[in-house]
Amino acid sequence: MDKDSRDSSRLVTPAMLGFIVLLCTLPLWIGKVGLYPYLGIEILIWALYALSFNLLLGYSGLPSFGHGAYFGIGAYAFGLFQHNIVPSLWLCLMAALGAGLVAGAMVAAFISHRRGIYYAFMTIAFGQVFWVVAIKAHSITGGEDGLLRIARLPADFGFANIDLADNTALFYFVLAIFALALIGLWRLVNSPYGRILQAIRQNETRAAFIGHNVWLYKFTVFSLSAGLSALAGGLFAMAQTSAFPDVMSLHYSGYVVMMTLIGGGLVSFWGPVIGAALFLLARDIIGAVTTGWMLWFGLLFMAVVLFKPEGVAGWWQGLRQRTAGMSGNATGFARLRALLGGRA
Repeated sequence: MDKDSRDSSRLVTPAMLGFIVLLCTLPLWIGKVGLYPYLGIEILIWALYALSFNLLLGYSGLPSFGHGAYFGIGAYAFGLFQHNIVPSLWLCLMAALGAGLVAGAMVAAFISHRRGIYYAFMTIAFGQVFWVVAIKAHSITGGEDGLLRIARLPADFGFANIDLADNTALFYFVLAIFALALIGLWRLVNSPYGRILQAIRQNETRAAFIGHNVWLYKFTVFSLSAGLSALAGGLFAMAQTSAFPDVMSLHYSGYVVMMTLIGGGLVSFWGPVIGAALFLLARDIIGAVTTGWMLWFGLLFMAVVLFKPEGVAGWWQGLRQRTAGMSGNATGFARLRALLGGRA
């Protein structure tokens, strides 16, 4: 059994554990390298969002270009539940997740019988509908002014009540949720369900011919992706202490597509995480030099799409394979020399 096969059968891989441990140390050194601590929270939230989105694009081959709507729905659901029902962190997060699941299921019911460009256009159309509603429903959402005064509620575990007002405390809370989602998504994409999604990506007609209910799988994966995106949106609203309709707009939906593609989500589970980190680091590092940082990131995105469409993760996988091939050739030559020497 090769390494990839062993990893896919594990609940948690060594790389996953190492990555989580590295993240645990982030508050200790992020300030020393010239970055601000809140950036770590943003990377985790957007990485969760991108991983959720990649369930559709990378694993199912379903292009959703209006996915920012569900991120925004989660943000608004978190704030509205807190303001109007009960200020409980766990219930607010459940409200965000539930709102995303319901909205995703409603849209999926209409679009899951479509494919290709028609599927993509319908995701844009529904995303724009949600965005316009968020702007026009001023009495509920605050309109263009947004929903303000969203509190960072404490995490009540019964035996302990942890204040999340501090960025470091909030970082570790978001990290815990991110780690659970990471493990859950890893097991999902490596389960029989995940393999059927990949079969649909390869050939939807063939997957239906061998007996899989393609419509149902497309419906469930879209709903799940929307729900997890909304959970990320709820965390974002708590971190920002506000929710704005901008995150539901078409250009914000494009951000998560760029993150996923430039990181290599089409070929690697880790691609969206890499892409989210690169996008936010570029925003802060290049943005410190010029206000036109998006121009340079856009040029980088174009270069990746044109010359390395597998993204950063694909480039890394290719490098590892070439290195392994060179190592294998060296081992083969050594064995041949030993064999020839033995015969001599």
